[in-house]
Amino acid sequence: MTDRRTFIGGSAAVLAAANAMPANAQAPADQPGTDPALPKDVYATSRNRAPLITRDMLVGDESLKAYDDVMHGATIAGMQGPAGIGLYGSKTRRIVAELNVTLRLHIGLDPKLSELVILVAARETDSAFEWSAHERAARALGMANDIIDVVRDRKPVTGLGDKEAAIIMLGREGITKHKVSPQTYATAQRLFGTELLVNMSLLMGNYLMTSLLLHVFDQQLPPGVTSTLPIP
Repeated sequence: MTDRRTFIGGSAAVLAAANAMPANAQAPADQPGTDPALPKDVYATSRNRAPLITRDMLVGDESLKAYDDVMHGATIAGMQGPAGIGLYGSKTRRIVAELNVTLRLHIGLDPKLSELVILVAARETDSAFEWSAHERAARALGMANDIIDVVRDRKPVTGLGDKEAAIIMLGREGITKHKVSPQTYATAQRLFGTELLVNMSLLMGNYLMTSLLLHVFDQQLPPGVTSTLPIP
């Protein structure tokens, strides 16, 4: 499992590669629908609807090294995931990745709680790819099975720690119901304070953005990985 420090380095690597991609670069010659196990509009190389960006589309030693780092596992999902899709956004990738690193690692939230925020965002948007990657990350950090089960199966939060319950309820109400109740807000504000609550909300929103990116490009799970997320 890639550790959090390695992921930071991977994010920086992707940033450099994205900003070095020529504005007129074209996707490599590739065709969707070549793998009968995938949807007809999905490329086998990227496992999504966008052709995989190749090394020869990038220029400069720094960007080539960055690309190589991503290809050799410097991010959670590598090129077949949001990092690979994000390379197409050459004017936005740096901002998006820097914000992600800041929100995940530098807002003063316990790492397990950060992963819980992400899991809630993945669950409430039915993002199987996001859930799969971050369920592994959460378990690697020692998150208890009962917490993961409550999020995945949308069980009552009774019996969980106060902070864990508050995060789950914020996501369920804010994302799914589009309204956070006064009680849920007051509990979260008391437990985390206003500043951390703002940043937690932004972290959750950051993964809503990632989830949308994955849905738009219909990112498929890695080969051999089966989703544990029950999606209707």
